[in-house]
Amino acid sequence: MLTDLSIRHFAIIDDLSISFGEGLTVLSGETGAGKSIIINALNLLLGGRASASLVRTGEAAAEVEGLFAVPEGSDTAEKLSAMGHDPAEGLLVRRVISATDRHRVYINGRLATMQLLAELTENLASISGQHAHQALLKEELHLLFLDRFAGLMPMRDKVARAFHALAPLLETLRKKEALKQRQKEQEELLRFQKEELDAAALEPGEDAFLESERVRLRNAESLLRTAGDGVATLYTAEGAVYERVTQLKKELEKGAGADGGMSPLLAEAEELCYRVEDLSRNLQQYRDGITVDERALDAAEERLDFINKLKRKYVGASADLSELLDRQQAIDAELASLENLEVEMEGLEAAIAEAREALHALCLTLSEKRQKAAAKLSTLVEKELKNLEMPRARFHVAVAPLGAESGGTAEGPAGIRMGETGMDRAVFMIAPNVGEAEKPLAKIASGGELSRVVLAVKTILAEGDAVGTVVFDEVDSGIGGGVAEVVGMKIKEIAGHHQVLCITHLPQIAKFGHHHYRIEKQVVDGRTCTSITPLSEEGRVDEMARMLGGVEVTRATLDHAREMLSCS
Repeated sequence: MLTDLSIRHFAIIDDLSISFGEGLTVLSGETGAGKSIIINALNLLLGGRASASLVRTGEAAAEVEGLFAVPEGSDTAEKLSAMGHDPAEGLLVRRVISATDRHRVYINGRLATMQLLAELTENLASISGQHAHQALLKEELHLLFLDRFAGLMPMRDKVARAFHALAPLLETLRKKEALKQRQKEQEELLRFQKEELDAAALEPGEDAFLESERVRLRNAESLLRTAGDGVATLYTAEGAVYERVTQLKKELEKGAGADGGMSPLLAEAEELCYRVEDLSRNLQQYRDGITVDERALDAAEERLDFINKLKRKYVGASADLSELLDRQQAIDAELASLENLEVEMEGLEAAIAEAREALHALCLTLSEKRQKAAAKLSTLVEKELKNLEMPRARFHVAVAPLGAESGGTAEGPAGIRMGETGMDRAVFMIAPNVGEAEKPLAKIASGGELSRVVLAVKTILAEGDAVGTVVFDEVDSGIGGGVAEVVGMKIKEIAGHHQVLCITHLPQIAKFGHHHYRIEKQVVDGRTCTSITPLSEEGRVDEMARMLGGVEVTRATLDHAREMLSCS
């Protein structure tokens, strides 16, 4: 149940707070006063889409905040507990809509996502009005209405799970059948590719080794010259480094005889001689190992070119050799899979037959229950329509098999189509007047008739509906007089099971309210803003008189208003 609603800088609302109680709350006011804006704000709390256009002119952001009392043991209570919140404290939802289109959601003070908000508020409130009429006109939703009425959602979920167990098996079989049709050609191609890659005898890291070998062979003469020059500089040339360091060592030996402090320097010179001699020997060995071999260079370049061609052919020019080796292994696996294709398809067909049989059994049971529920719902809606001044109206929930054109279905026995919602489709049919044939609701119902059908369905679903708050946004469209009073009685009846918020222009409906708020638009300091006022008993009389009398309220109108309220 919605207990408190706070709105700031939203459309023409500057700062507004409302507290709601149980039963029927009526919201009334002149056209354009901002009644529907309040419903739009509530819709945001239920996960509706936000837009920067909702922010009041001149403000950086708009805020909508609502506190919901959460029933103990409800789905919402369980979800709040799982999030670490105490359900007894309620659910506090806050939406911040930025003028720069950067919006935020807070749940009990914590930043949250739109997905989480939608999950938590799924069963908190239902808004019926223009959108409810539109939903009732969408034939694809009629089956959902029927299943909710009959309490078949758990079984519908079982059907959906069974369908989604079957669907991937069918898709896998379809792919394997397509593969089988081109199996021979595919197998020949894979065998050619395997032979080509096996013949290549690729080794991990071979391309990197060949690349370094190619660079070395290309620079062999330069490397040979550098090594030779190094040997000469260090050891063999006249005045070589070794010769000069040796002469230095001799001089230091003499010096060390005269001064022991020079002995460490002599040791360093001796070490330097050894190091020069070792470096010269290593350079000599390196030089001796270098060969200028054009044929080896050509062979390395040819092998590298061959490997790069294989890369381009199988995995892409920029790929690593490891990816080519992986592709080689994948080809082996594909060939093995092709060889086992017949066995795999036989196993798949057996699994599909079992899954299809399980789905069909569930669909049959669900369809039987739907047929019974459709007859019951048809009778109840007709009865409610009679109470709503449509005594001759005929209403029928037509349940028929899914057609072959239905997407996302699987074929069952005798060509029956089965989908995630079962094997049926439902259409609400109505004949409002005597002598007319029943036609789909969307093609025949007027605004006033549609309003009453919405109310009839809501009344029937009220007792079993899990939604805590029901909002009727100008459901009086297209009705008046005695019909309006009957509609008001129906709304009051629904308020016996739910908290009901009702926006109305009709006093025949407003008189049934347990609480009544007047919404007004006024200009303050050059700005238009909306205010909301809880009405006392006398205030309700004045508001009812306004709704009855229009521009000028007379004593007779006030007396009429009092009489209406006393008879509610």
